[in-house]
Order: sequence, then structure tokens, then C-alpha cells
Amino acid sequence: MQDTVDSVYMEAPTTKNDHRLCPLWKLQQRHPKSLCLSQWILPTLELLNHAYRVSVKWQKEIFPAVEIDTTQSPYVFKCQLFDLTGVPPERQKIMVKGGLLKDDADWSTIGVKEGQKLMMMGTADEVVKAPEKGPVFMEDLPEEEQVVAVGHSAGLFNLGNTCYMNSTVQCLHSVPELKSALIKYPHSGRSNDLDQSSHLLTCATRDLFNELDKNVKPVAPMQFWMVLRKKYPQFGQLHNGVSMQQDAEECWTQLLYTLSQALRSPDSSENPDTVKELFGVELVSRIHCQESGEESSETESVYSLKCHISQEVNHLHEGLKHGLKSELEKASPALGRSAIYVKESCINGLPRYLTIQFVRFFWKRESNQKAKILRKVDYPLELDVYDLCSDDLRKKLEAPRQILRDEEGKKLGLKKSAPKDNDVKMADAEGSSNSSGESSLATSGEGVPTDKKTHLTGIYDLVAVLTHKGRSADSGHYVSWVKQESGKWIEYDDDNPIPQREEDITKLSGGGDWHMAYICMYKARAVAM
Repeated sequence: MQDTVDSVYMEAPTTKNDHRLCPLWKLQQRHPKSLCLSQWILPTLELLNHAYRVSVKWQKEIFPAVEIDTTQSPYVFKCQLFDLTGVPPERQKIMVKGGLLKDDADWSTIGVKEGQKLMMMGTADEVVKAPEKGPVFMEDLPEEEQVVAVGHSAGLFNLGNTCYMNSTVQCLHSVPELKSALIKYPHSGRSNDLDQSSHLLTCATRDLFNELDKNVKPVAPMQFWMVLRKKYPQFGQLHNGVSMQQDAEECWTQLLYTLSQALRSPDSSENPDTVKELFGVELVSRIHCQESGEESSETESVYSLKCHISQEVNHLHEGLKHGLKSELEKASPALGRSAIYVKESCINGLPRYLTIQFVRFFWKRESNQKAKILRKVDYPLELDVYDLCSDDLRKKLEAPRQILRDEEGKKLGLKKSAPKDNDVKMADAEGSSNSSGESSLATSGEGVPTDKKTHLTGIYDLVAVLTHKGRSADSGHYVSWVKQESGKWIEYDDDNPIPQREEDITKLSGGGDWHMAYICMYKARAVAM
């Protein structure tokens, strides 16, 4: 069976327009180091049991043996043709039995046959030539310079219910420290304690981030999607031959877990876990049983805080307090039976980026699916978590908070004030923090390194929101809203980036069937000391 597969899918094209290998051969040629057929493409060939090879005529060109995977929507097939011809999917008119091929059509009703000839009409994007003299327009610039001029990166094509994946990628792509760590990740080879699928997913994430930074036109994340499904098969589930909608929070959690395993530094002098440094929240918990008087404590590290939603919760801060207190039933050695214990947690170490999940979904037995809590829960552009911290951490935060208060007071022409628990708007300082509240060396206004270190203050600014529209986690639509370095907000609705006003971002708080916040990501403010 292996010889047969290799002979069919590893044969090099014999002519310019020989596309029998589309898109597998092209991926192998584009990424010879990071991609290997035996690593991750061959395990996906079981999908080709539902594949046909057809020829496509476009203008004067004929593309023979183009693959159609009938387990995916026609929109994915159009993405392949976009790669071959440069004609965007929305401009493609493909003639089939009964009329034009629609993006959401059912292949079984179209009756596509092996070797069938299809005709496509549509105009490819023109490459604008730069004028010899005169002003230089944005469309004349290279893709990399166009990204800078536009002020935001590219969108992502939806490959069939992959909005959960696209929105997750766009939010994490906005973290420059994560992109820097991925750039340093080796293109070939892996550590002995990292499995091959995790290595491939990390490489695919790095390459996709790089593609987004270099393009203004939408990117088709096919490589990343294939590797994600191989690492986590639940994201490849099908229903009636169509990819199922998945939970964006599960995708976010699984991807961060994989990256945390891959980006660990073997050098003990460096940060051993980049992802934990950026997103890890250290919690210290007190567990006590009122009935028996038993008490214990424990520490743990999590990548997000939970905002629990109930009738009493109207604001994010209230939901966070509910999420840090819970009840659990376990065996009591003192009573010799099960008893109810109360677990009360507080933050003992802050991350550079604080991720908060709104617990909007719960399992509804009547309908046998994840139902959604539509209640409106407001969240701020500026979040202060000082009162959620342990006493030890509060002491570490007092000095940095006072310095920032004084700096803000100078701008307003005020005198220095005594320390207070509440804070005011403070300037942002760069640097990667650790759980103790300290970070790397700071730089002066001229960019010269100083002997000072940056310290966290417990105050965070909203930089990304992942929203969900619909009544169930396994249906509906996910969208990401990301703050750019310029301060402008961009809504990434799959392949369509849309500028938004900052005052409209906090209106995604729920209360109806419109988009509502499911995950919020905040960036820490810090001060040099």
C-alpha cells in the first residue's frame, strides 16, 4: 500500500500544468524542511477515499487531475483553485450540473465523477506595476510593506466551520513575545521529550504566524489545520461529511499546552517555560471542611481565570470572585466518609498576558448538547486584579503602583500622594514578567538598556476579545477582535478584517443573540524600578 501511495502522490509534475498532486506536492516543495509526507501528510490520506480527480479549464489554461475532497465543502475546493489561478473564491464561477457551484453545496447532489471536466470563469487579481516616476501607492509596495501601511495583518479563509480555529489564531498572533519565541524554534529536529505531532504543530503555528505578518490578502491555513487535526483528532470530526463546529476555548487551551511543551528552554539560566511566563497564573488555595475542621493548602498554575456567570453576576470582576471560590466533595479522614470542602483561591503570581474565559456553556441533558448562558456581563478596557491577589503579592505590587500613581500625578500637575489600593490610568512599559512581578531589564527613552527591571502593577489593558454568536458551543460563529500596535481595533471575521471603534468593543457583553465575549485577553502594565 505504501508503494502505491508514494507512486501516486510523490511523483514530480512532468509538465508545467501537471496538477495531479495538488495540493500535497506543492506543500512538500514549499516546505521541504518542516514538512515530510511520512510525518503528517500520509496519515491524512484516508480522507482521499472520498476524493475525485477532475480537470479544470480556466481561460486558455487547463489544470488536469485537480483533487476534490468530497468530505469538505466546495469552498475548500475553490481555495485550491485560488492557489492555482489567483482567482479569489468569491469571483469564481464554476459550471456544474444544475448551474453554478455554491460554497455550501452538497457534493453528493452535484454528481461529480472521476475525470470530469469543469469550466471556471473569473478574473485573477492583477499585479500592479510601480510607476517609473511619481508617488508610490500602497498596492505597488511589497506584501510586507503593505502590511505596515494597512496597519493590520491578513485574515484567514474559513475551510469549513473553522472559525473557532481562525479566531484563536488571530488572538494569539497578536502577542509579539510569543511570535519571537516561535521564530527561535528550530526548523528541523526536536527535543527528545517532545512527540512528533507536537513538533509539527509548533512548526505550523510559527509558519502561519509568519504568513499572516507578510500578507494583506487572506491566508488559507491548510497546513496548520491538517496538523491540528492529527495532533487533536476531535477537531477533525465530521457530521454528514462536513467538518463539525468546535469549541474555541478547547482549541485555545490545546494549542497553548502544545506550545508550552515545545518552547521550554533546556538552558536552566533562561526562562524554562515561555508560555507559562507569558500566560501562566499562579494560584494559592485554602481548602477547608467546616464540618470536621480540617484545612490544607495547595498551589497550582493555570493559563486562564474563569468568570462564572449567575444571577448575581453583572460584571467581570464579580464573576472572577465567584470563579476563585468553589465547593468539592471528597473523603474526610477525620470523619471517615465523604464531606463538603470549600476551596478559596487567590492569585500569587501574575502573567504578562491575563486570559479570562466567560463560562457561558453548560451541558443540557434535555437537548444533549452544550447550552449557552446569554446573560449580559460587562467587562472593562482596564482591569485591576489587586484585590484578587494574595497578601504576599499585594506587598510586591504596592511600590510599582505608587510609582505609576506619582508619574500620572506629575502629568496632571499634582503632588505625590500616599499609597492607595485603587489606581488610575498608567503608562504601559515593555518587558516580559515573571510570577514574582519582576521582568527583564528596562530601556530608556533612547532605547539604551538601564539597570532597572520592570515590575507588574496588577493593572491590565484589554488587547483581544474572542466572541461567539449563537445558542450552542457546537454551532454559531466565532470572531476575534484584536487591538493593533497603533491602538486601533480590528474585527477578524475569518478572511475579512474590519476596523472597529474602541467604544464598541465593550458592547460585546451579551444579553441577546449578537456576538458576546467568550475569551478576553489583557496585557499587563509595568513600571521600571
